[in-house]
Amino acid sequence: MIDTGRVITAHGQGRILKSMANGSKTGKAGKPSKEAKAAAKAARRQASKERRTQLWQAFQMQRKEDKLLLPLMLGTLVGLAVVFFLVGLIWGLQWFLLPIGLLLGVLGAFIIFGRRVQKTVYGKAEGQAGAAAWALDNMQGSWRVTSAVAGTTQLDAVHRVIGRPGVILVAEGSPQRVKSLLAQEKKKTARLVGDTPIYDIVIGNDEGQVPLSQLQKHLNKLPKNIDTKRMDAIESRLAALSSRGGGAALPKGPMPGGAKMRGVQRTIRRR
Repeated sequence: MIDTGRVITAHGQGRILKSMANGSKTGKAGKPSKEAKAAAKAARRQASKERRTQLWQAFQMQRKEDKLLLPLMLGTLVGLAVVFFLVGLIWGLQWFLLPIGLLLGVLGAFIIFGRRVQKTVYGKAEGQAGAAAWALDNMQGSWRVTSAVAGTTQLDAVHRVIGRPGVILVAEGSPQRVKSLLAQEKKKTARLVGDTPIYDIVIGNDEGQVPLSQLQKHLNKLPKNIDTKRMDAIESRLAALSSRGGGAALPKGPMPGGAKMRGVQRTIRRR
């Protein structure tokens, strides 16, 4: 099983190193001194080294579990290189197009790597308490996520997401129990958001449910109904409601060590 907690990017350590650099002495007119520049350069080198180490660890762990990873990555790299080389032969530009094919092959291999890692992580997370909260927390964009606005002692939970579509209530747990939770939360939310659309989603693989691996994609496909200003106003109103009602206890996430795919994805993109 992939311990994705080990491959989270070292942004925390990077920020500490950068703050140390920023705290160094400055020269005249507020310009960074030589010491500050050297410290900043060292921080960048350290962060880059840590990203490479984490990426290698992620690759090694995924390779041990996913036997198709290496053949797919190598096939993509070699295949694109050969295609560009053969196309170049037509116009006598094979040696010019070959490096381009290799670069695109490397990019394609990294894309395959990222998707295979993501598939493995979601496969391990599915069915675990807190999986939906974990997936929502790793969404990219201007989504405002509040985990476990309602829940039960059996760790069923309803999470609230505010975005351009409006308010989305995402439930995970037993379908029978979360149905009433969703209805109650939707009723409370409707009193405060007026005519803002409210969507409700139940995580699962049955008919009418949304699989965990498709949750982010499903939310991104929803229509854009409100603007950022409206989102801010709704968030303030619902935050007041949450502070009065309290929140339900929920695990940090389904992965060991509270793993976050965002760190892996950022590391891959930086490569």
